[in-house]
Order: sequence, then C-alpha cells, then structure tokens
Amino acid sequence: MPAVGGFDKGTGKAYPGNLTPYVTLTCVVAAMGGLIFGYDIGISGGVTSMAPFLRKFFPSVYRKEALDKFTNQYCKFDSETLTLFTSSLYLAALLSSLVASTVTRKFGRKLSILFGGLLFCSGAIVNGAAKAVWMLIVGRILLGFGIGFANQSVPLYLSEMAPYKYRGALNIGFQLSITIGILVANILNYFFAQIKGGWGWRLSLGGAGVPALIITVGSLVLPDTPNSMIERGQHEGVKTKLRRIRGVHDVEEEFNDLVVASEASKLVEHPWRNLLQRKYRPHLTMAILIPFFQQLTGINVIMFYGPVFFNTIGFADDASLMFAVITGGVNFLATIVSIYSVDKWGRRFLFLEGGTQMLICQIIVATCIGVKFRVDGEPGALPKWYAIVVVLFICIYVLGFAWSWGPLGWLVPSEIFPLEIRSAAQSVNISVNMFFTFIIAQIFLNMLCHMKFGLFLFFAFFVVVMSFFIYFFLPETKGIPIEEMAEVWKSHWFWSRYVNDGSRHPN
Repeated sequence: MPAVGGFDKGTGKAYPGNLTPYVTLTCVVAAMGGLIFGYDIGISGGVTSMAPFLRKFFPSVYRKEALDKFTNQYCKFDSETLTLFTSSLYLAALLSSLVASTVTRKFGRKLSILFGGLLFCSGAIVNGAAKAVWMLIVGRILLGFGIGFANQSVPLYLSEMAPYKYRGALNIGFQLSITIGILVANILNYFFAQIKGGWGWRLSLGGAGVPALIITVGSLVLPDTPNSMIERGQHEGVKTKLRRIRGVHDVEEEFNDLVVASEASKLVEHPWRNLLQRKYRPHLTMAILIPFFQQLTGINVIMFYGPVFFNTIGFADDASLMFAVITGGVNFLATIVSIYSVDKWGRRFLFLEGGTQMLICQIIVATCIGVKFRVDGEPGALPKWYAIVVVLFICIYVLGFAWSWGPLGWLVPSEIFPLEIRSAAQSVNISVNMFFTFIIAQIFLNMLCHMKFGLFLFFAFFVVVMSFFIYFFLPETKGIPIEEMAEVWKSHWFWSRYVNDGSRHPN
C-alpha cells in the first residue's frame, strides 16, 4: 500500500511505442482547439477596458471609470451587465458540453472538434458586427457552445492518441494553445486599442474567427483515435492505425486491451447513471473537485479582468493592456516548462509546488494592495514602483499556476476515466469547470467591490485546501497506460476501499 500521498509504481504494463512525427503533428493540430478558449479569455478582459467599447455598450461603467474620478477604485467597474457579457459564454459552454458528450461518444472526437470550430466562428461574426448589448450576449453564447464542444473532445483526443510515456507533455499542448490564445489576444488588444475612431474592439472580437477556422480546418484532416474507432465498432484498420501512431509493428497487446475495454463499455447502458456507482467514486470526485479547485485558484480573475484590474491599481488604459500582454507571456513560457517537466517530475509534484508558489504570492499581493488602498479604495498618488511590485508578484503567481493547476487541471481528469464512462465523466469535468468559471466571472467585480484586497486572501484559502486534497487523495498517474489506470486506484490508501469493493460488483 502506498504512503499517504498515494504514490504508485504502476501496473507493470509497458506498451511498445515511439513518439513519431505523425502522432506529434496530429496532437499539435488537435491541441489547437485550445486557441479558441485562450483567445476568448484574453480578448474579453481587454475590450472591457477599452473606453469606446464601454461608451457604446456600458455607458454607466464608462461614466464611473472615465468621468467620476472620486469613485472607489474597488467598485468602479462593478456592473452586472458587464459581467454578464463575460460570463454568459461559460454558462453556454456548460450546457453544450453535456450535448458534446453524446456526440463525442457516438460519432467520434473529431466531429465534436469540428462542431466547436463552426459554433465559435459563428459567435465571432455576431460579436464583431454587434450593434447592441443583446448581440454581444448572443455572440458570447455561440462562442460558449463552441468552447463546450472543443473542451469536451480535445483533451480526450490527446490522451488517447499519445503514447503513455509522453501523454502528459502532448496533452499539455492543449493548455499551451490556451496560453498562446491568451497572449495573442492581449497583444491584439494593445494594438487595436490604438486605432483612431474607436472601432478597434470590433477587430478584437471578430478576430476570434481566425482560431475558429484553424481548428475547423484541422478537424477535417485529423484521424480518429483507435479508442474511439473501437468504441464505435470500427475495428477494421485499427491495428494499421495503431502501428502508424506508435511507430512499431507489435501492437497486439494494446489492441487487445482496447477491445476488452470497449466490450466492457458496451455493457454500460447508462454511463451517466454509472458514474454514481461506488467503484467510480474516485473518478467522479476528481471530475468535480479538480475543475472546482482550478477555478478557485483565482487565475481567471487575472486573465478575464487583467486589464481592468491593472487599471484599478493605477495604470493607464494602454499600460494596463501592456501588462496584460506581459502576464500572458509569462503564462505561455511557464506552460512550456510544464510540458518538459510533467512526465519527468510527475503530476503531484507540480500541483504541490505550484500551489505553494501561488499561496505566497496571493498573500503578498493582498498585503500590498491593502496597505496602499486600505478599505476605502482611495490610494491617492500611487508610485509606479509600488504598482510594478504588485504586478511582479502577480507574474510569479501566474508562473505557479501555468505549470501546475493550469495544464494539470485538464490533463489529469482526461487520463483517469475508464472508457465506459469517459465521455460522460469528461462532460462532468467540463460542466463543473464552466459552471464555476461562470460564477467567478459573474461575481468577481462585485466581490472586488465588497471584499476589496481580502479577495486575494479568499482565493489563498482555497489554494491551501486544494493542496491538502492533492497531497492526500490524488495518486501519481505519470507513466501509466490510460487503459490500465484502474490499478492506480486499487493501490491507493483511501480509494482502494471503493474500487476494490466495486470490482466485485460488475455492471
């Protein structure tokens, strides 16, 4: 039995396989599905700090931000309509991910990716041409539908295509694409805000069509995963495809295990109901708590409202957009570190190190903002060096997230689910993620107004809780073949009582 932390030595199985150029290129193309999610995260915060955008759609916010210089700094962006513009996408993504589960299981991962690209492209067109707030909201809902489909299928696709020894690095390509999308969006926001005439926000919003077209075209050339083909009864050609993907001739053992897993999954008539079975308790727990905790790190507060937040702590509009570019760059570079380290140091080490780093930075940022802004939100003359210190620790905080909870929040859930519940469990994972993203996006500006600098301490508390959860309840999944993951739970100090009991009660 492993120690408290749940380390595991694996199943002893080692399917032969190499990291071939074919599978690398395939995973890179599929990972581009993260671009649409990242672009939206980066672009929405940027346009909501552009004065022409606020003046046209949210005049009350514009008046508080630009004209009333005596407004409490904590509260000047507090607007339910403004937050609805940002958060409506995530409620739509939650609903579409439930539909995407059925599409992904019955028609394959690549069709779900295609739907995601088409829906997101439609939303970009509506937003770019928006004349009224209702058009913005409709466009955001279409964007959300696209993100729900893409986020449901892309992590599964990557985990199933990748050789198990490189699964972590290739799967994190999805998070890398998210960070690229955020960085590109921040850069475009900065330059589009300089356009005379105040219509640059249309280019920012309409530009979402570019990453949407990338994944739409990419989905048309992607091959299906062997797991998905067998799940849908398409056994012909699977061995040939496995040989091409793995780069070796001997794929019999992996093929046989995929067939066995598929046959077991076919016995499951109601995968959603099956998720409630005792033997799937660890999987359901991780599908709910990992995305829940990922959102309560507070990262989306920085990524959604980075320009707004930097504006609040004393930077001018252009400077706040530039600092959003800087944090986006930090996010991107740290994700590259994660790709290198996740299959070398393991998931648990990165989770725990990143959590410690985020905790320290959140306490320091809360202290710095609290000392200067106090509770009345009136900082007086804010020295530039003081604001730069705050931004420096925010960047260190982003580093900690981007090589831990950022990529691992997508990787770990996508690799632990057995085939018979994989699509349904991934839908639960995405739905929880989108639900709490919606909640945080909807109430953040109100929380900032009422909790003030204590908001960072609020998120710091949850970082402590999630770190304890990882230490005690998440086993190490590094180097375990995806169809052999059940053995990890059977040898865990806590989850073994559920999985081993459940294994005596087949479906």
